[in-house]
Amino acid sequence: MFLALWPGNVYPLGASWDGKGTNFALFSENATGVELCLFDREDQETRLNLTEVNNFVWHGYVPGVGPGQRYGFRVHGPYTPSEGHRFNPNKLLIDPYAKAIDGEIGNGPEIFGYSWDSPEEDLSFSELDSAHLIPKSVVVDQSFDWEGDDLLRTPWHETVIYETHVKGFTKLHPDIPEELRGTYAGLTHPAAVEHLQRLGITAVELMPVHHFVSRTGHLADKGLKNYWGYDSINYFAPYSGYSASGTLGGQVTEFKEMVKALHRAGIEVILDVVYNHTGEGNQKGPTLSLRGIDNTVYYRLVESDPRYYMDYTGCGNSLYVRQPQVLKLIMDSLRYWVLEMHVDGFRFDLASALARELYEVNSLAAFFDIIHQDPVLADVKLIAEPWDLGDGGYQVGQFPVLWSEWNGRYRDTVRDFWRGEDSTLGQFAYCFTGSPDLYALNGRRPNASVNFITAHDGFSLNDLVSYNEKHNDANGEDNRDGESHNRSWNCGAEGETDDPEVLQLREQLRRNFLTTLMLSQGIPMLLGGDEIGRTQKGNNNAYCQDNEISWFNWDLQKGNEDLVNFARELIYFRLQHPVFRRRKWFQGRPIYGQGISDIAWFNPDGTEMTQEQWAVGYAKAIGVFLDGNQIPSVGPKGERISDDSLLLLFNAHYETIEFTLPTGLAELENKKWHVVIDTKEPRFVQDERLYTGTQAVPVVARSLVVLRRIG
Repeated sequence: MFLALWPGNVYPLGASWDGKGTNFALFSENATGVELCLFDREDQETRLNLTEVNNFVWHGYVPGVGPGQRYGFRVHGPYTPSEGHRFNPNKLLIDPYAKAIDGEIGNGPEIFGYSWDSPEEDLSFSELDSAHLIPKSVVVDQSFDWEGDDLLRTPWHETVIYETHVKGFTKLHPDIPEELRGTYAGLTHPAAVEHLQRLGITAVELMPVHHFVSRTGHLADKGLKNYWGYDSINYFAPYSGYSASGTLGGQVTEFKEMVKALHRAGIEVILDVVYNHTGEGNQKGPTLSLRGIDNTVYYRLVESDPRYYMDYTGCGNSLYVRQPQVLKLIMDSLRYWVLEMHVDGFRFDLASALARELYEVNSLAAFFDIIHQDPVLADVKLIAEPWDLGDGGYQVGQFPVLWSEWNGRYRDTVRDFWRGEDSTLGQFAYCFTGSPDLYALNGRRPNASVNFITAHDGFSLNDLVSYNEKHNDANGEDNRDGESHNRSWNCGAEGETDDPEVLQLREQLRRNFLTTLMLSQGIPMLLGGDEIGRTQKGNNNAYCQDNEISWFNWDLQKGNEDLVNFARELIYFRLQHPVFRRRKWFQGRPIYGQGISDIAWFNPDGTEMTQEQWAVGYAKAIGVFLDGNQIPSVGPKGERISDDSLLLLFNAHYETIEFTLPTGLAELENKKWHVVIDTKEPRFVQDERLYTGTQAVPVVARSLVVLRRIG
C-alpha cells in the first residue's frame, strides 16, 4: 500500500486529524530513527520513515488517513542498557500522546526488549517482533456536542466525594442493561446516576481510567489481572476495557457522554491519575512505550548505574519529573482532560514522588510551580495522595496552597478512637476540626483535608468492623501482601457471623464512622459501596480481583436499607448545616460580639476541658459544642451565615456514659436540646426527644449523640 508522507508539523504531539489527513509527532531526544507504523483491518503493517525532526520531535503528515486508523511507532537507537538506552525497533510502541488505544497488551516474551532465555538477562537484545501483542494507538475525531456543558466548579466546602471504580460500580447492577454494565455508559445510566443523586454525592472520584497494563507478568501467570488500574501506559486515552462502544476510538465519545450526564445531574468528575510511574516496570519489565521511545529522558535512572531505575513507588520505576519533556507530558495530559474531556479535578497517586527534585521531597518543586501558574489547572480540584515509598515520602500536611490532601492521619486517628485506643482524644479533636495542626500554619484552609475512613486500598467499612486480620489468599501471595496493621476490630467474631450482639455492634460502629466523617470539618470522601455494606470478605488489597470480590453486590442494598438511608440523611444533614462546612478555622473565642466561643469542648460532667485533661490517656469520651451564630465566613453576596447550634457527645468507652449538659457558660444553661442523631439507632431520631437543664444524656457504649439547641 502506497501512502504519501509530507513533512507535517512539530506540534501538537501525537496524532492530529484535520479533516483531510493526520499529522504524527513523537518526541525522542536520543533516537537515530523513527518509523510510523500503520495497520489495516487485517493487521497488515505499513511503515513510513519520519525523516523530519525538529527540537527532537520526529514528525510527518499522511494525507487521507483519518479517524479509526490504528498505528504505532518503532524507534531506532542504541541498545546499551548499562548506559540507560533501551531502543529496540523490533518492539512496536504505543504513542504516549494517543487519544485512544485499541485492545489489551498480550503476554509473551515478544513484548520484552531483551531475551528471556539469555544469561545476560536485560543486557541481551531481543529480535522478536511484538506488534501482534501490542494494542494499537488510534486516530480519533475530537468533535463532540457538549450542549453547553462546562466544569461545575462546586465550592470545596459543599463537596462530598464518592470514590469508586467505573467497572465495579455497575458490573452487577440489576437495573442496568447487561451490555452496559462495567462501562462508562453504564455509569451514565439513570439507575447509576440516581443512586449518586439520592445519596447526595457532589463528585465521583474515579479510580484510574488512563489506559493501563491489565494482564502481564506474575498476574497473568496466576490467572489474575490488574483491576485497580494503577499501571498506566498512556495518559490521554480512556481505558478501552471500560467502553461499550464497538467502534475504534468510541471510548472517547463514550467518556464524554458520561461526564456530560454526570454534570447534568450536578456531579463533578475527579480522576485518580498515576503520573509517578508507568506499567513498564523495572529493568526486567516489558518495552511498551516510553522505555523504547527514550528511556533516559522519561525515567529516573540510578545515576551511578543507569541500567537500573529509581523506584519511589514500589512499582519498578519513577517518571523523571525534573525533565522538561516529562513535565510537558504531564501538563499536556492534565490540560487535555480538563479542556477536551471536561474533567473537574484530579487525585494524584503517590504525589510525593512528583515532588522529588533530586532525592528529597520538595514542596517548591517545578511540578508544583508550573501547576500553580497554569490558568487551566488553577481552576480545578487538585488532591494529593501525600506520600510515596521513598525515604521522607510521608508528606501529609506539606503540600502547597491550591492543593488538598488525602488525610491519612485522619483515617488512622478516627479508626483508633472508635476502637478504644488510649491517648487519641487530642488528636481526634484536631481531626474533627479539619486538622489545623497540619494545614493552618502554611495558609491553607479546612478544605485542604480530604477526610476518609476507608478507601480502595484497604478494608471496606463493613470489613473494618468485621475483621481483625487481612484475608488476601485469593491474591496468590500466601496472604503476605496488603497492610497488616489495619486499625480494625471484628467486634468479637472474625468475618461473617449470625451473632445478633456482634451484628448490632458492627452496625453501630458503621454509623459512628459515617457520622464522624460527615460532620468533621474538611472534605468528606466516602468509599463507594460502604453505604450498602459492601464487603471484600476481608481482602484488603483487592488490586487483582476483577470479580465478585471487588464488584458492588447490589443485593446487599436490600439488607442494608437502614444504612443507605442513614448515609443519605447524614449527607443531607451536613449540607443543611454550614456549621459543619466552615471555610475558615475555629478560633476558640467569640467572633461576633460577646459571648460563647465558636467551639467549646466539654467533659462528660458538663465542665469545660482543661489543658491537662487533653493528655489523659484513658479518656475516651468528650462533648463538643458548635455555635451556629459564630461562623466567620459570609455568603456569596456578602451576607452573614448563621446556623443552628449543636452539641455532639462522643463515647468510645465500653460502657454507657451519662453526659451532663454543659454548665458554667450562661448561654448554654437552661436550654432545650433536641436529639437529632443517636447512633445506637438505625435511623435519624424521629421522636421529639428533648433534654434540658441538668438532665443527663445517656450515650451508650461506643456511640455518639448529636443534639440541636432549641431557643
